[in-house]
Amino acid sequence: MPTLTPVKSCAATTCAYNQDGCAAGAITIAGSAHAATCGTFLALDARGGLPVANGAVGACQRLECVHNEDLMCTAADITVTDTAVCTTYEVAPV
Repeated sequence: MPTLTPVKSCAATTCAYNQDGCAAGAITIAGSAHAATCGTFLALDARGGLPVANGAVGACQRLECVHNEDLMCTAADITVTDTAVCTTYEVAPV
């Protein structure tokens, strides 16, 4: 069984799941062609998720990313910016 890729850091402080790091149980990397963003990002005043910042990538919808295998992230870890962009995203050569 594959393991989930951890969210190494998340700077999206306006996200309801960011509690000094990603506290979502699992995030989805979404976005559009050549732009990978956190599809789990939720701008609310409330905070939720796990009691500790221990988020992971549960699914990746960016098929063109070199780290995507069977809709799962295979990177060692990922980093999310303050605008919810996955900086580990890398387009596979054609």
